[in-house]
Amino acid sequence: MTHLWVRAESRDHEARVGIMPDGVAALIAAGLRVTVEDSVQRIVPIADYVAAGAEIAAEGAWVDAPLDALIFGLKELPADGTPLRHTHIMFGHAYKGQPDGRVLLDRFKTGGGRLLDLEYLTDDSGRRVAAFGYWAGYAGAAVSLMCWMAQQQGKVMGPVRAVPTQAALLADLRGAMAGITGPLPSALIIGALGRVGTGAADLCRDMGVGTTLWDMAETASGGPFPEILAHELFFNCILARPGTPVFVPASAKTAERRLSVIGDIACDPDSDFSPIKVYDRVTTWDAPALRVHDAPVLDVTAIDNLPSLMPLESSADFAAQLLPHLAAPGSDVWARASKLFDQAIA
Repeated sequence: MTHLWVRAESRDHEARVGIMPDGVAALIAAGLRVTVEDSVQRIVPIADYVAAGAEIAAEGAWVDAPLDALIFGLKELPADGTPLRHTHIMFGHAYKGQPDGRVLLDRFKTGGGRLLDLEYLTDDSGRRVAAFGYWAGYAGAAVSLMCWMAQQQGKVMGPVRAVPTQAALLADLRGAMAGITGPLPSALIIGALGRVGTGAADLCRDMGVGTTLWDMAETASGGPFPEILAHELFFNCILARPGTPVFVPASAKTAERRLSVIGDIACDPDSDFSPIKVYDRVTTWDAPALRVHDAPVLDVTAIDNLPSLMPLESSADFAAQLLPHLAAPGSDVWARASKLFDQAIA
């Protein structure tokens, strides 16, 4: 019997979960065993998982779970260096040259465990079967717009916190925008045809921000791309990979430009293939804007768990996409992810 163990997230400000209570009930009905850890910050109460029939474990108990359990979480594990003995389903961020990714793979190699990376669960055509991309794009554009509004008041953007609903986020943004004089900014979105870019474009539409929508055709030349500097906001919505052009070179800091906020929603600053060369680290909920140049001002927002800004809606969407694949743990989707892990370890 397949045993799915849903661990608590250990990262601050991470209230999302990869399976909802109705999904747990469906898996149990299909013959799977499901354990859900208690959590002090998960958006869904543990009582709802109890009602769905899940077994309940203490937060962090996965370290002593049966070795055949599939440990399912979203964000990174505690960075304590311990060997990893289980098979983990999670976003590992380990396959694109990230230094922390190499450390993670070494932990799996030492412990004999395996990584089934959620980012690389793909169908036969290579398309991801489940993604938070839309909500990452929507939230990332919202945070970048907050950053721009803070600039208009001569400030560096302050902390951000999760909101209960999408409607609440829009109400907050519109209230803040009412205090801004002058024209609205314009935005250029790269990756506009994908999930992330669609989310960013929808936020801009909801807020009345004019957008220029680019995708592969507009970036096929390889650059340079002076059009990016001609917009106040720039959103990078494509994953870093070999061959990705440089969209914002280091020279952009001192270049003549209207650009004042970069929303690196894809958020791979420590990848060798990052297309944004003006910064080198992610930003946080407490310090969401990294000022990389003062005159003219240029801020970068690059929070790497953006969908948790709207944790309930983003969790429900992702969980619905992933559930059919959790119910089929022996499918080709998982086999491909397992093969990729083997290649990375080798």
